[in-house]
Amino acid sequence: MLTRQERVNSGFGAASTAAQVIAGIDLTGRSAIVTGGYSGLGRETVRTLRAAGAEVVVPARDVPRARRALDAIEGVQVWPMDLLDPSSIDAFARRFLATGPALHLLVNSAGIMANPLARDARGFESQFATNHLGHFQLTARLWPALAAAGGARVVQVSSLGHRYAPVDFDDPNFERRPYAPYVGYGQSKTANILFALGLDERAREAGVRAFSLHPGSIAETGLGRFIPRQNLVDAGVISADGSPILDPARQLKTPQQGAATIVWCATSPTLDGLGGLYCENCDVAPFMTETIDETGLSDALRLTGVMPYAVDPANADQLWTLSERLVGLSFL
Repeated sequence: MLTRQERVNSGFGAASTAAQVIAGIDLTGRSAIVTGGYSGLGRETVRTLRAAGAEVVVPARDVPRARRALDAIEGVQVWPMDLLDPSSIDAFARRFLATGPALHLLVNSAGIMANPLARDARGFESQFATNHLGHFQLTARLWPALAAAGGARVVQVSSLGHRYAPVDFDDPNFERRPYAPYVGYGQSKTANILFALGLDERAREAGVRAFSLHPGSIAETGLGRFIPRQNLVDAGVISADGSPILDPARQLKTPQQGAATIVWCATSPTLDGLGGLYCENCDVAPFMTETIDETGLSDALRLTGVMPYAVDPANADQLWTLSERLVGLSFL
């Protein structure tokens, strides 16, 4: 059976901001980790969580750069970690566990999109390794802190791009099939959704719930650096002079609007008792079945919802088994 993707009437929408969705929520005494927290949506998420009182740690491959980017947000800790380096993930987790506090919020936001073929040291395709496998390993290593929180949430930042492709369980790392950047991106974003579903099923008895989401299309994040500029102009994402076009109804959002669904999934009391759901526009997303290809960016922006294959428990179980084998650890 598929997940119950039914709206909860949150009272927020596509134009809501992170500050609006967290209004009245006090995170004093709560700890959070936000990957990708020094740029784009991650930075807005960090800013919002800190303003609500949370203690926030941001993992970063380039620590000096991250500290400069976060300089205006008081009290954020930046620790070294590279999602493509398993040893650095383990070192980050050991350091966090040694500090003693429980982990209340884990926001897995870092990601890459549609880049040329690259592989990590293990030979894994870089989008699958960065967007999914690195976060799978990080979450597994942080499990003791999540379980100790007595009510933690894990948030997987996925994308409308999950519609480009399901996970190819036989060849996830493009060892036998031709590499296609958007197919690689699509399967990694589908993996984000399936991971949240699989984690929620296994972790809910320990009080840990998981969600995935599409934040919207935000031109200022830099995620689309490998998309030809003219494609973005033709799709109405940016103007001819390169400035972002804002239209929340088409998912074209500011970073503050894009971070809203991330923060909503991480903190909203409306989601208490729920989990394993894919969200967008600060609500649970419905199902959709219309497919798009990598040339259909303009069409994609008008679509909403989640593909059924991304919220299929059988696929989530298969991905879990594959991820444990590839990463080399047994988790839950």
